[in-house]
Amino acid sequence: MLSVSHVILAGGNGSRLWPVSRAAYPKQLLPMNGERTMLQDTALRLDAADVDTGQPIVVCNEEHRFLVADQLMAVGKQATIVLEPVGRNTAPATALAALLALKEAGGGEIPLMLVSPADHVIENVDAFRSAVEIGAEAAADGALVCFGIVPTYPATGYGYIECDSLGHSAAAIGSFIEKPDKKNAVRLLETNRHFWNAGIFLMRADAWLEELGRYAPATLKAVTQAFDLAIVDTDFVRPDARAFAACPSDSIDYAVMERTDRGKVVPLDAGWSDVGSWSAVHDLSPKDEHGNSVDGDVLAIDCEKTLIRGSSRLVAAVGVKNLVIVEDKDSVLVTRRGHSQDVKKIVEELERMGRDEPKLHRQVFRPWGSYDSIDAEEGFQVKRLIVKPGAVLSLQKHAHRAEHWVVVRGIARITRNDEVFDLGVNESCYIPIGAVHRIENPGEIELHIIEVQCGDYLGEDDIVRIEDDYGRAGTNT
Repeated sequence: MLSVSHVILAGGNGSRLWPVSRAAYPKQLLPMNGERTMLQDTALRLDAADVDTGQPIVVCNEEHRFLVADQLMAVGKQATIVLEPVGRNTAPATALAALLALKEAGGGEIPLMLVSPADHVIENVDAFRSAVEIGAEAAADGALVCFGIVPTYPATGYGYIECDSLGHSAAAIGSFIEKPDKKNAVRLLETNRHFWNAGIFLMRADAWLEELGRYAPATLKAVTQAFDLAIVDTDFVRPDARAFAACPSDSIDYAVMERTDRGKVVPLDAGWSDVGSWSAVHDLSPKDEHGNSVDGDVLAIDCEKTLIRGSSRLVAAVGVKNLVIVEDKDSVLVTRRGHSQDVKKIVEELERMGRDEPKLHRQVFRPWGSYDSIDAEEGFQVKRLIVKPGAVLSLQKHAHRAEHWVVVRGIARITRNDEVFDLGVNESCYIPIGAVHRIENPGEIELHIIEVQCGDYLGEDDIVRIEDDYGRAGTNT
């Protein structure tokens, strides 16, 4: 049986799918095409194939580590999670995974790495598995194999890969072509020799590091140093932040694939999408007889070819066509479908304004559960805390705010200075400014608490963590 180490690149913000995708909870962690999240679908993609994938390696943002771990455990995947101190694009991320794969091999068989972005959709999983098996022979011989998507229209948003001959094996790459204009995209489509560059690769770990050292030696040096100084924290591998920050930020293509003579391509016709815009989500989604895709509490009358998503309230539309309407708890997006690639401009402008909406949803997820900011004005804020069964918040205190807690579901075990006591539904307590406190859920169902904060400063950084089960003691973020 073929042995493949599945490397999943789970960085990125998915800003073109705002307001649903945000920096603190991006699209790869969301269910954009079914009940499972995109990360979960990616992790399960090789299951039932004639390959031994072992434990996947996931490279992700430090901030997402608990979300990633929880989602993978929910589908029965125990992964080794590598935490990027800062984003440095796909070439350094893949190098980290290659060094880890070789270390885990322990001098045994050199592993093949299937490198997959976590935020792509592949509808025909059997076709994908077959393509991986075709590319494996060339990859085992030292080739760097990429998968070229058989194009279905003259796309201008993707780079293209050219190859001269196609059979039942990987073919040599002729050239890489940058994103073309519409005229050139039509010409490329007519040749039947050009494929969309999906950013999915299959290669031996040592072959990747060899070519990276040949064409991007500064990258290999910085990543190797960061990996050698890494700290292993349970399931998390933490490369050295200073060494990794010195690494150039390059894609796999730019750093190596566009220069190497070891590149090969395998065509992939498997219903692929990078879900790069709301228009792409509309294309993937089930539609009614008028071409509308609706999700949530939606009422659409005399609408055509429109995507409407609601998350927290009724969304009603009358007489519209070719629109995208997306409602979240704190934001509403309205755009023409043909302009959905430009949603990133909204995110950039909000960032320039210093607003929180590009980064945070109103409901913010933590390793213990989540909190939802229900209401806020000067001097007070109201939140709904949801604590998972068995979870416990950090032992902490605040310098500027007092808190009132009312249990509305489940049982809460409260620590307040030297006291420890339980609260049930419709019971409450008061946490004065400066009091050391903690919440624990000793029950088997979610604990819901309504928290009212009062004080002269209510920022999330007004917190001193004294103890924490999730490695955050001493931090205020």
